[in-house]
Amino acid sequence: MAIVRVEQVTKNYLLGKTIVYALKGVVLAVERGEFLAIAGPSGSGKTTLLNLISGIEKPTSGKVFIEEKELSVLSQNELADIRAEKIGFIFQSFNLLPVLTAVENVEYPLHNKKIASLEKRKKAEEALKQVGLAQFKNHKPMELSGGQRQRVAIARAMVIEPSLIFADEPTANLDHTTGEEILNLMKKINQERLTTFIFSTHDVKIMNMANRVVKLWDGLIQD
Repeated sequence: MAIVRVEQVTKNYLLGKTIVYALKGVVLAVERGEFLAIAGPSGSGKTTLLNLISGIEKPTSGKVFIEEKELSVLSQNELADIRAEKIGFIFQSFNLLPVLTAVENVEYPLHNKKIASLEKRKKAEEALKQVGLAQFKNHKPMELSGGQRQRVAIARAMVIEPSLIFADEPTANLDHTTGEEILNLMKKINQERLTTFIFSTHDVKIMNMANRVVKLWDGLIQD
C-alpha cells in the first residue's frame, strides 16, 4: 500500500492580479520505505508539492492522502496531529532554535507528548547518539558546524519515530563531502528503519542515491 497518494493535484497562487499555476495536475504514489527524490529547477513546483503532501498547504483541486487519510478534509488540529506523530522535516537552513542546546532542539517535538520529562530527554539523547553527536548535546547551534547542525536536524526529525520524512534541499548549504556524509546517514536510517524519505532537490548526489527520481518541470511530472 502506498504511504502517500497524490491525485490530480493543482495549486494556484494569486500574485497581484496574476494567477500563478504552480502545480498543474500532479499524480504520484510513494511506497512505504522509498527513498524518493522530487527533482527539478527552481520554480518547478518541488517545494509546493512537498507542502501539499505534508498538509502545510491545501491543493486548489485534487486530493492528497497519507496512509489513506485525505488531508484536505481534516481540521488544522488533525493535520497538526499527523505531522506530530507521523512526519519529520529536514530543511536546508536547519531551522534549529538558536537559544536551545542540541539535545533541547531534538527534544522539542516531544514537548506535547504525554511522556515523562526524563523519558523525553532519554529519547533525545539516543537520537543524537544515532547521528554521532552524543558528545555535542550541550552545544548550541552556533557552536556547531553546518554538517553537525544538519545532523541535529535529522535527530530532531527522527525522535518522534516518524513513518515519513520530508527533506527540502537538505544538502544545499553543505560542502560536497559533508553533504555526502549527511546523505549516507539518511540512507542508513531509511534502510534500517524503513522510514520513507521524500526529497525536494536538484542535487545530483541525492538523485543518484534515490530509489526513484520524479522529475517535475513547470508544475508537471515528466515521464
